[in-house]
Amino acid sequence: MESSSSKPHAVLLSSPGMGHLIPVLELGKRLVILHNFDVTVFVVASQTSAAESSIIESAMRPKLCQVIELPRPDISGLIGPDAEVFTILAVMMREIKPALRSAISSLKSPPTMLVVDLFGTESLIIADELQIQKYVYITINAWCLALAVYAPTLDKLVQGEYIDKNGSFNIPGCVPVRPSDVVDPMLDRTNPQYLEYVRMGLKIPMNSGILINTWEDLEPTTLAALRHVKHLGRILKASVYTVGPIARPLGPVGSNKELFDWLDKQPQESVLYISLGSGGTLSLEQTIELAWGLELSQQRFVWVVRRPTEKTGDGSYFKVGNDDDELSRFLPEGFLTRTHNKGVVVSQWAAQVEILSHPSVGGFLSHCGWNSTVESITNGVPIIAWPLYAEQKMNATLLKEELGIAVRSMNLPSAATVGREEIKMMVRRMMVEEEGRGLRARVKELKLSGERAWKNGGSSYNGLSMLAKECQVIGHYQCPVSEARL
Repeated sequence: MESSSSKPHAVLLSSPGMGHLIPVLELGKRLVILHNFDVTVFVVASQTSAAESSIIESAMRPKLCQVIELPRPDISGLIGPDAEVFTILAVMMREIKPALRSAISSLKSPPTMLVVDLFGTESLIIADELQIQKYVYITINAWCLALAVYAPTLDKLVQGEYIDKNGSFNIPGCVPVRPSDVVDPMLDRTNPQYLEYVRMGLKIPMNSGILINTWEDLEPTTLAALRHVKHLGRILKASVYTVGPIARPLGPVGSNKELFDWLDKQPQESVLYISLGSGGTLSLEQTIELAWGLELSQQRFVWVVRRPTEKTGDGSYFKVGNDDDELSRFLPEGFLTRTHNKGVVVSQWAAQVEILSHPSVGGFLSHCGWNSTVESITNGVPIIAWPLYAEQKMNATLLKEELGIAVRSMNLPSAATVGREEIKMMVRRMMVEEEGRGLRARVKELKLSGERAWKNGGSSYNGLSMLAKECQVIGHYQCPVSEARL
């Protein structure tokens, strides 16, 4: 490996899925723009989403970062046919190590640091081999990070299944986690994904530092606990750098022009946007109930509809979507005709950031993936929480109970069908009642706090600057570009 540049060189590794890919690519751009790094991003793409392919291609075009796709390893002989998504990702990213090691060795300039996401911790050993700095980039919130690094301790303290316990699980210095909110890998201790999760919790602290896509004003108590030696400090000895909010910037609307022409004609903050992320799916029964709830609410909406699956959950995470599906097959008879003046139904995918930034949008029915959550907050849009899988239940609880910017159903959508009457009431609470106006006011305050975090001298601006200096950046470098590029 021969050097061709005096610049520091960051190598970033992204797991499959939009929730990992987008924040990793955007972090790379900030290292280039703000700190004059050379950045190479290695991507293990899921290869199941046109949106994912588009984002990878767009990241390559400006030439800010070098983006290299690594071939997905064949793990069919290492997992069972019913393996959970978490297990698939963990095994896949463990098996990618030889390809990553070879790819790094072929780079023209040696890396200064290696940054991996949550599922890439097995590759930190490559940084040890190269004797360079190593970091984990947590693309979820600080509360979920605290649970992950404390999971090995809970594994020893708690007997039996977590979901069967009566009391909450205490994480030192943090809000306790209710049994009903634990992340999916903790639902069944006999499942391989639980062992992967505990192993991940052990590996996260074993690095030079942790970057996290949150900001100081959003989660001050939890961040303090992560840094406090009397709380999680003995477990989490690595430095914690807040670098959020990091979200995909606005782009062209592309083939969605007709949708945006419709949005332009709607009153301000009158439209509810409904999308369950790149992996979320609903059962046919729940799809029908959601359709009826929207119709009964008499509110305007944009709904991204995906083919129903046998049960509500993460049914499309590694599945190739079928854009040719006739949507009316999955919706109540006559729904599209009766609601044609009130709403727009979109198949599979929509330009989410562009929709959330539109002034006519006043609410977001979301699966509460952290990527979507950050995009919603940074655009000042409150949330109807509809958690489905992974850590989304914790996100929903954080949004409603700590941040005060969400409403949610009485029962978990992943556990029971939410009926049309409850959906109608949640939509109306969000869009027309006083409660919704309060939620919008609160989320706009958080939007402003996120903007302040990235101003020169803000907490996240300073956090990335500290990390850059730690990686042998001499002095502080500021590219002559406007902050709008971020």
